[in-house]
Amino acid sequence: MSADLIVIGGGIVGLSTAMQLAERFPHLCIVLVEKEAAVAAHQTGHNSGVIHAGVYYAPGSLKARFCREGSEATYAFCRNNGLPTERCGKLIVAVNGEESSRLQALYSRCQQNGLDPTWLDARRLGEIEPRIVGREAILVEASGITDYAAIARRMGQLFETSGGRILLRHRVTGIHEAADGIVVETDRGALHARYAVACGGLMADRLARMCGLGLDFHILPFRGEYFRLPDSKNAIVKHLIYPVPDPNLPFLGVHLTRMIGGYVSVGPNAVLAMAREGYRWRNWSLRDLALMAGFPGTRRLLARHARFAAREFVNSVFRRGYLRECRKYCPELRLEDLQPMAAGVRAQAVTPDGTMIHDFLVLRGRRSLHVCNAPSPAATAALPIGRYLVEQCIAAFDIAAPGSVSAA
Repeated sequence: MSADLIVIGGGIVGLSTAMQLAERFPHLCIVLVEKEAAVAAHQTGHNSGVIHAGVYYAPGSLKARFCREGSEATYAFCRNNGLPTERCGKLIVAVNGEESSRLQALYSRCQQNGLDPTWLDARRLGEIEPRIVGREAILVEASGITDYAAIARRMGQLFETSGGRILLRHRVTGIHEAADGIVVETDRGALHARYAVACGGLMADRLARMCGLGLDFHILPFRGEYFRLPDSKNAIVKHLIYPVPDPNLPFLGVHLTRMIGGYVSVGPNAVLAMAREGYRWRNWSLRDLALMAGFPGTRRLLARHARFAAREFVNSVFRRGYLRECRKYCPELRLEDLQPMAAGVRAQAVTPDGTMIHDFLVLRGRRSLHVCNAPSPAATAALPIGRYLVEQCIAAFDIAAPGSVSAA
């Protein structure tokens, strides 16, 4: 098969990019390849569904910019396509003095990022969320919830309506760039194109290395385990309830999330998975384990955050530890309230010295663009990320030039 442009990866970032490319350049033959039997099979379909407002991200970073733009773009996309969404707001709750100090910094960051947070004392917090306790909190009304898998599927439909083609069950096994084109090898045959955009999520670094890019990081998979509260607690909160995060970590801590389905989830934690797609403890891969063990960044990251890693491991194995994290701000929860729910796995780029790359990262090959790091809030930011990748394609490649091909 031949095409003008191949998009690799059927998550929400890849689908957003493909959709916007097809809308911008309807004369091009654009093909999206996905190794699973359906789109949104991994990170997109295994998250909490939160529409982030941009509270946490460094002012001026791609995360801050794209999250702010993506929040409103997500609401608009859902409204225009009949998809569920709710702007319920987020409360970030401090339960002690140390957290109150960090909450002050978050309040300032909200303002720097163009948000309008509301500071709440304990009395006001109790009035609007009587089942939540804390010394202080900030309310960010722009945050909300949606169904990102449904958004991704709709993007796929719009992509196909614009003339694009989605190839499922096509696992990429190699990529070869040349002066006049690119060949994407799959387990079902080779695809030839002028250019490619790789949005591989958990496999992003492997796809980039297939193109010969010298990377100074590896993707490490962190499993986030969730629980669902019983239906009797569907009305336990009116907002999203978050703890004050540790600024040294990219994880936001265990939170209560109202879900589009009408129930409430608790989570996630963050434990190093034993496979790139290790959604359970029993999911492990010798190849993935060997690569993680041989990468110095894994050891240095775990050593640097040994206390956090140990706590997350214990809380994963023993639910009582997990429950303690929740009860800090929601003391009525009991062990029997933590009911099973599917976990997710987050792709996190880590450098050899054990540093987590916090911002989005896009690298360029000879005839390819690679989204190498797109952790949370990538789902919220998927529309502006896709637009950015389209702009990068225009700047880097002559994609609008005549000479497009037809799928064969």
